[in-house]
Amino acid sequence: MVNYYDTLKISPKASAAEIKSAYRRLARKLHPDVNSGSDDTARKFAEIAEAYEVLGNSRERVRYDKKLVHASVSSGGNSFFTSNNPHARRWRQMVIEKRYNEIIDRMIEEERRETTAFQRIVYPVVALFVSMIIVSVTKPKIFAETTMIGKTIVVSLFIVGVIHLVGRLKDGYERYTFDEELLHESIFDDNEPKPRPYSRWAATVFLVGGALTCFLLGYIVGRETDFMALSMPHWFSSELKPEFLFYPPIIVFLVDLMHSFVSRWD
Repeated sequence: MVNYYDTLKISPKASAAEIKSAYRRLARKLHPDVNSGSDDTARKFAEIAEAYEVLGNSRERVRYDKKLVHASVSSGGNSFFTSNNPHARRWRQMVIEKRYNEIIDRMIEEERRETTAFQRIVYPVVALFVSMIIVSVTKPKIFAETTMIGKTIVVSLFIVGVIHLVGRLKDGYERYTFDEELLHESIFDDNEPKPRPYSRWAATVFLVGGALTCFLLGYIVGRETDFMALSMPHWFSSELKPEFLFYPPIIVFLVDLMHSFVSRWD
């Protein structure tokens, strides 16, 4: 009987997270781009895939552990991966290729989703920080100087921008942060949660501190130069107006909108 724990190089007492980590580590090591898709690599890749399909499923793992305990001796016959029977070889090759392709596709799709999710929070945060600098340097007074229709457009874009920014930040908190007060409860949860790298407190300090730092940096720079007010005095002021709060959410929304369009074209 094949020992799946030996296949994944883990202890029989390994946790679900350790099993997944071991599988991903071996799968990356046996990636075709690294090993030129050799037959030996494909066989090993199929072996770890089979092991993970069993050990990665809690119910299947319980059944397997029971079989492993009662299997005092191996059958001694040819296994699926070593039999020289031509039918077994043909079937083995079909299974290996199918499973190999499925796992590669699944890994690529998972990495693509992770990258997309990461970009969905990084781009708005970076745009927020940059917009705080731009607004505090240029000191726009577009809202005060525009017509009623223009004011309506600015307010509408501001509301949409705030909703959009809050939604992106909420997604980021749910995906990448953990609540320190509730962390101990996860120890008793049968379904082990995906580890998250940052606490909500640290993320909040980073966001608020980063926004304030960028604003102060832009404000200091803006005090030393009024090039926008001098070149376009109708739209920009030499003094910071309260309406500056309108513009960062609008800029974030427009930047994220352009990024979404570019991503779809790619």
